[in-house]
Amino acid sequence: MSDTTLPTRLIGPDIATRALALDFSVIGSLLPNPDPILKEQGKDISTYRAIARDPHVGACIRRRKAALRAMEWAVQRGKAAARVHKAVDEVFSALPLGRIISQAQEAGLYGYAPMEVSWARGPGGLTVPVDVQAKPPEWFVFDTDNQLRMRTRSQPFEGELLPARKFLLPRQDPTYQNPYGLADLALCFWPTTFKRGGLRFWLTFAEKFGSAFAVGKLPRGASDKERGEVLDALTQLVQDGVAVLPDDGSAELVEMAGKAASADLYERLVMYCRGEISIVLTGTNQTVEARANKASAHAGQDVAADLRDGDADMVCEVVNQLIGWTSEVNWPGAEPPTFEMWDQE
Repeated sequence: MSDTTLPTRLIGPDIATRALALDFSVIGSLLPNPDPILKEQGKDISTYRAIARDPHVGACIRRRKAALRAMEWAVQRGKAAARVHKAVDEVFSALPLGRIISQAQEAGLYGYAPMEVSWARGPGGLTVPVDVQAKPPEWFVFDTDNQLRMRTRSQPFEGELLPARKFLLPRQDPTYQNPYGLADLALCFWPTTFKRGGLRFWLTFAEKFGSAFAVGKLPRGASDKERGEVLDALTQLVQDGVAVLPDDGSAELVEMAGKAASADLYERLVMYCRGEISIVLTGTNQTVEARANKASAHAGQDVAADLRDGDADMVCEVVNQLIGWTSEVNWPGAEPPTFEMWDQE
């Protein structure tokens, strides 16, 4: 016999919420970014902007963005009325979609990318978006209800709740526990840090052991003045290739043997870190892996295409949200057209 009261008991508010849970990560009504890198460093998401300025990280980001820009996109009619599709297509044709797509894609790098929509009166009295501009993510926080808030001068701690249909919020893999999304640059933080450290030690090693040492020889009873004169002469020998020595002294250039293996350690560390960064951002390390072959290259291309498609899905979701808002404001109840991206084989 079925329990007729079961549906009634199932309907109700959620039980596992932050209001009831013993959650020590909540500060007041705000939810700090749970990113472990940012928590350990005690910094905000601007830390990853410094990582993005690394030459190899920046090159991988440009490659990933170029892959998305190479895709075709269009506003498809779908089940929308012809007049609605035509109007929306005209509105979005006037928008800088290339820039909007590129900025929305940065949600994959930083986890989330708040984008403010500027509305205006368009032809026929329509209310239409005339621009969409990404704003610095460190200006924004989430509250315990996972709602986006902006820290302002009047509300520097709690932040202000944002109006409806004003901010788009592309995010990568957000969850109830982490509404900030997952930042790919967080995975690049330690490889980039170790790569920079390896380069610094490598340069120091090259400066110290990369050239031959000039060794001077004087009689045992030479004075400090004579030793100083020979030292100056040896310095000139290293810099200019010539030196003047007393007739009872000599000089020779001594190369450090057995240091090639030590230098290789630094190079292998730097190349390993570059490979890890490439895998995170492009899905493949073919450009830095010397042992790559045709099979691994094809596999890397497949993974890179999957990353590109994931970015495209995230961008399409946020653009379709903007199309939905435009449709709701101007044609309430009407079926909106859809924005699609595809690879033109």
